[in-house]
Amino acid sequence: MMHSPEMFPVPLLHLEQTDSTNHYLKTICDKSSVTELTTVVADYQTSGRGQRGNSWESEAGKNLMFSFVLYPTFLEARRQFLLSQLISLTIKEELDRYAEGFSIKWPNDIYWHEQKIAGILIEHDLTGCCLGRSIAGIGLNVNQTVFHSTAPNPVSLYQITRQEHNCLALLSTIMKRIQTEYLSVQNGEEANIADRYRTSLFRGKGMHRYEDLHGEFMAEIIHIEPEGILVLQDDKGQRRRYAFKEVKYQLL
Repeated sequence: MMHSPEMFPVPLLHLEQTDSTNHYLKTICDKSSVTELTTVVADYQTSGRGQRGNSWESEAGKNLMFSFVLYPTFLEARRQFLLSQLISLTIKEELDRYAEGFSIKWPNDIYWHEQKIAGILIEHDLTGCCLGRSIAGIGLNVNQTVFHSTAPNPVSLYQITRQEHNCLALLSTIMKRIQTEYLSVQNGEEANIADRYRTSLFRGKGMHRYEDLHGEFMAEIIHIEPEGILVLQDDKGQRRRYAFKEVKYQLL
């Protein structure tokens, strides 16, 4: 384990290998007091997790797999989606510096056109009616050139830009953005996050194919409610509301 470079914007623990950066960070948080925004990054994860229980493929030393801790005690639990918006926007807007075509696939996957470049998993602990601790884990494909898993649509920043990128330098700029955005939310300056998120959505305009328990249908995104509920309007004019995992995009 290596501690952070002196110039890194937040406390950093750099691991050669771990099962999961989320699990590693949770373990040390449970045992001792850990400074907010402390970040754990690993060159390789043996059991990285994504949303819906999926695994995250990552070639050793090629990508960013990291987690960081927040103590958002100022946020009611019902407003936890605000953190998901903040973090996904931070990743998406950092990637915008390198190319066009990035978007956020509700609730918080990051896509480049029709291909997935990053996934985010946030785990919350409650203190009463508020969030006590949140650990966010991010997998971001940076320099990997070949993917072997059954995932249908992975892509890396290298494949997009045809250039290799310094993973720790990229992590540094991401964490600076997160630090700034999080401080703004702490200070009550969150008015534009929902608007930025809405305009950054994958397939945010027009009719697209979805699937729920009743089958496939065509619909367009109408609204994202503050609690994270996705509101669609189908091609028959009917509005449909979905919580996470209740509806799937049909990908190309």
